[in-house]
Amino acid sequence: MATLFTQIINGEIPAEKLVEDDRFLAFLDIRPIRPGHTLVVPKAEVDYLFDLDDDTLGGLLPFARQLARPIERATGCTRVGVMVAGLEVPHCHVHLVPMDSVFDLDFAKASEASGEELAAMAGRIRSELP
Repeated sequence: MATLFTQIINGEIPAEKLVEDDRFLAFLDIRPIRPGHTLVVPKAEVDYLFDLDDDTLGGLLPFARQLARPIERATGCTRVGVMVAGLEVPHCHVHLVPMDSVFDLDFAKASEASGEELAAMAGRIRSELP
């Protein structure tokens, strides 16, 4: 059975997609640690980061990097933190989390965001993309 992220990639489950190419997709997390919390996933359904082929692994962070400054500008955060936990969904993913201190990188702070909140934040981030 396809993972939740594969279903998002395939358009079977709605998501606030921010950037997409033939290998990767970035979309807002529905349970953000902070508003603007973004997930970056390879389209290839691979569970563990270190099981990715070298080309995909090497392309993941450069793809994610294009979102850092737009997220900073849209949220007013000090910087965007990067986390790879990899336990929530069995599909490799990178968390981009707006942060002002290291204490902002805490999954205990995550809470469900409404569709309206996600749509508004996605619009703000998209407006900051080149």
